[in-house]
Amino acid sequence: MDENLPYYLGFSYFSGIGPIKFDILLAHFGDVKQAFEASQSELTQALGPALSHKFASFRSTYDFECEYKKIVDKHISVLTREDTQYPFQILNLSDPPICLYVKGDLKNFDLSSRSDDFYFAIVGTRKPTEYGKQVASKFARELAEAGAIIVSGMAMGIDALAHWGALESGHRTIAFLGCGVNIIYPWANRDLYFKIIDSGSLIISEFPPDKITIKGHFVARNRLISGLSRGVLVAEGLKDSGSLITARYALQQGKDVFAPPAPITSDQSQAPNLLLKEGAKLVTTVEDILEEYGLKEQKTVKETLKSLPEEQKRLFQLLSQEAFTPDEIARLIKAPVYQVLSLLSTMELSGIIEKNEAGKYQIKI
Repeated sequence: MDENLPYYLGFSYFSGIGPIKFDILLAHFGDVKQAFEASQSELTQALGPALSHKFASFRSTYDFECEYKKIVDKHISVLTREDTQYPFQILNLSDPPICLYVKGDLKNFDLSSRSDDFYFAIVGTRKPTEYGKQVASKFARELAEAGAIIVSGMAMGIDALAHWGALESGHRTIAFLGCGVNIIYPWANRDLYFKIIDSGSLIISEFPPDKITIKGHFVARNRLISGLSRGVLVAEGLKDSGSLITARYALQQGKDVFAPPAPITSDQSQAPNLLLKEGAKLVTTVEDILEEYGLKEQKTVKETLKSLPEEQKRLFQLLSQEAFTPDEIARLIKAPVYQVLSLLSTMELSGIIEKNEAGKYQIKI
């Protein structure tokens, strides 16, 4: 256990101190332990008299061992800013959460700065049209199949469809909540909640366990959805929708915003059409997003490999690493040259491989 966890957890549980005030305390005292154990008069210098008095009262009754046992009993993991699994994309925000609470299997993810995992958010209205439903499901499924980890907010409508699109294709997803991770909200998404956990995906919140949701929590949650993700697709929404807030956060964070063309006769097209007017990237297929990040070729390779017969698949994997002559291939795969030449000819006619100027065969796509 991180030796500073009791102090991080204490500040996280105290409702009067959020990420911004927490940063003020760290700057004033130097580290989290000194800030937590400071006298009330010292705290007053950083927080003012009213909040420092309130915090001192909270601290006098705070029982770390008791609260931490409840967290463990509920199968919740806690990530502090000092934890190597704390997502570096979120740590780099201007207001990173004091703690992140996680339900699910963290072993299935590498959230550190070393990871090259591709996180992508799909958000939108709670009341999608049939068109919006198709967009969310199709893009979530195809992006997941191309290697993306779909991120959303587990709300009704577009969010839920995005999560289901990833899960039903056998891939990972991450849901950010505006309440404690042990609270299923909305209750109508209880099957989705348990499916996310059972599949080894993650449910994350900056709010402590048992914390119920209030309106402001959704806005706070939205900055984490965009913060973790490389880009955000707004499938549908009204001009004052929460999905627009997520898009605004994404732009502030330097992330890409995407929107599909949407019928002007639908109110739910207001958000994507407004974003397109403001310079969002128009997308009609998942390839538009993959091209933006240089991932289209990876998807094509995966699809090609999946469709090949076993003997061609073996040869394709070999040539994916380096170009070889027929003789070199025969030696490496321990097969007769005539058999290798036959395979090469078939694959060359199919447009999968080609011969380069050195007389070696290489992947063409």
